[in-house]
Amino acid sequence: MRGKWAEGIAPRNFAWVIKDGLAVSERPGGFSRNHRPVRRKEEIIWLRVQGFNRVVSLLVSPHNLHVYEKEGLPSVHIPLLAVGDPSGVLGGLYGSLDDWLGQKEKVLVHQEEMSDQVMGVAAGYLLWSKRTESGPQAIMAIERIIGRQMGPPGRELVAVTMDLRRPGDR
Repeated sequence: MRGKWAEGIAPRNFAWVIKDGLAVSERPGGFSRNHRPVRRKEEIIWLRVQGFNRVVSLLVSPHNLHVYEKEGLPSVHIPLLAVGDPSGVLGGLYGSLDDWLGQKEKVLVHQEEMSDQVMGVAAGYLLWSKRTESGPQAIMAIERIIGRQMGPPGRELVAVTMDLRRPGDR
């Protein structure tokens, strides 16, 4: 490929949560019926060109994981269910994000679309990692970054995060 196509295209609703560290978007290639393998390939090319080291899929299903690996982009599948207690999933995810970002990796977190859950995970991480002091500050920061209000599913994830403790916290 040559020209601008060699650099791919950014995933839809892409946004940096932590500049050159943590980003969020919808699933590369689009979601459900709108998913296009050609677009997915272009978006994966863009992620590689931008220096991403890892993709974290919050999808319940393992869609796209084999394609990321085939394209040389390491991926992790951490299913985030819409029901049940997310504490264990969030605690493990935030610990892993902290490790990866501490190693200067660029990480993309996605779900099918830019959902309240993705926003809640991002806001929760800002709170858990002490980049913000309170849940409302974390929510407000993510709402500004994404450009829309976070609904109840995302706010519930932030509330759960307030009860989680980082290793070493008292």
